[in-house]
Amino acid sequence: MALRIHRFIPYTEVEGPGARACIQVQGCPIRCPGCAVPFTWSESGGYEIEVDELAERILSGPKVEGVTFLGGEPFAQAKELANLAKKLKKNGLSVVTFTGYVLEDILKEAREDWMELLQVTDLLIDGPFRKDLLDTSRPWVGSLNQRYHFLTSRYKHLEKTLKNVPNRLEIRIHSDGRVFVNGLATTDHMNDLFKDLYEFD
Repeated sequence: MALRIHRFIPYTEVEGPGARACIQVQGCPIRCPGCAVPFTWSESGGYEIEVDELAERILSGPKVEGVTFLGGEPFAQAKELANLAKKLKKNGLSVVTFTGYVLEDILKEAREDWMELLQVTDLLIDGPFRKDLLDTSRPWVGSLNQRYHFLTSRYKHLEKTLKNVPNRLEIRIHSDGRVFVNGLATTDHMNDLFKDLYEFD
């Protein structure tokens, strides 16, 4: 069983609670206007990796408390991600899943693969990005309509303190000079950051 992904980050502290591995899947049928990652929309982009290989890379990699699935659209590869999550949860890891769908529609559809992914998700963050509701005052989300669903008790303690969790960015510079950014910031903040870096240079 293989997943098509855009990027695998073995360790991050900005894509959900605590230290996490992060899988950014490739392919999105929703395609929200103003999306920050439109390069993840195409189903033919990215690369394929076997679920077992990815599980092994996470479990043998840096110490993390869980894994985050984001997109693209994770529910477009729900069966594969559910399979991966089951392997990781056996080893005590938590699962955070982002989706552009809303929980009510997922439950109404009641697709077997969607239900499988829901059942192994501890924290679901739902809703399409809406640029008319742009807001980065809450952690990990970019618009006011997006919601947190604590599907298990794993992160229930965060429910009343989310406002105290800041949004942050991580910047990685690879040996070949490529710069990778993950996390959440406004366009203005990003422009200011790279302007400062350019002026420093």
